[in-house]
Amino acid sequence: MSGPVFLVIRVLLALALYAFLGWALWTLWQDLRRQSSQVTARQAPPITLVFEKEGEKRSIRFTTPVVLIGRDPASDCYLEDQTISAHHTRLSYHHGHWWVEDLRSTNGTYLNLEPVTEPLVLTSGDQLRCGQVGFQIILNDNEPSAEESSLPTS
Repeated sequence: MSGPVFLVIRVLLALALYAFLGWALWTLWQDLRRQSSQVTARQAPPITLVFEKEGEKRSIRFTTPVVLIGRDPASDCYLEDQTISAHHTRLSYHHGHWWVEDLRSTNGTYLNLEPVTEPLVLTSGDQLRCGQVGFQIILNDNEPSAEESSLPTS
């Protein structure tokens, strides 16, 4: 009689073990799906560059995590100015901040009148200068529009 009882206990323990393993795998799968959706939902916040071209203020809004500024027509922010290098400046969003980096341009990149020699964090209202072209940085939609904002003077 003890043989059939031990067999039933063994089967019940095996079923409990498989049920536990199934529950653990299902929980891990759900957590992986939740984290995956959170990572894909993270996007770079918009960045707006306000500058003066042909006597009027213009603004360009970017929603991509990397913005290349340069004289190369393939640049995200194409500027036809002789003081701008083909690949002048990179704006990139990572670690929760927008960063500016000079791409070894001939005439340099300046943030708030200081030369950019290493990647620096941008804040809304910063003044960026690439060659002789000045930009105002706007990091959220609640900032003044291009008509209301002031640009740096040369």
